[in-house]
Amino acid sequence: MKFKFTWVGKTRDRNWKTLQDDYLQRLSHFVNCEINEVKDAQGPGSSDIEGNRLLASMNHSSFVVLLDVKGRMLSSYDLAADVQKWQDRALKEITFVIGGANGVSSRVAERADVTLSLSFLTFTHEMARVILIEQLYRAFTIIKGFPYQK
Repeated sequence: MKFKFTWVGKTRDRNWKTLQDDYLQRLSHFVNCEINEVKDAQGPGSSDIEGNRLLASMNHSSFVVLLDVKGRMLSSYDLAADVQKWQDRALKEITFVIGGANGVSSRVAERADVTLSLSFLTFTHEMARVILIEQLYRAFTIIKGFPYQK
């Protein structure tokens, strides 16, 4: 199984980038990972432009998980159960999508197989990226019974 992280813009803050890379390295012990950053857009129609870029970067056969404020909230253990189900289904590639500042276009939302929310709280995109990767790492430690999650 492969996790592909597709999001709008780069992680510019070096501290968040360091955390992102650290958790990505940890996660890569359990699953192949790839990050795909699409260029952000400005002005009217920016979410549609970014949406087209996001869709163009996705494999047609990929299982898509959209991170969105309106998504389903779940605990770390629930996420671990979902990851286990995806493994049991033998999904080859799971693409996690984080949109830009104005969210994602309706076409991206329609493409998603699952829509999740990280929290009722609002995070910067750089924080959301780190939290997502850390929670996926945590999910694998739960699945494997490692003590990290405690």
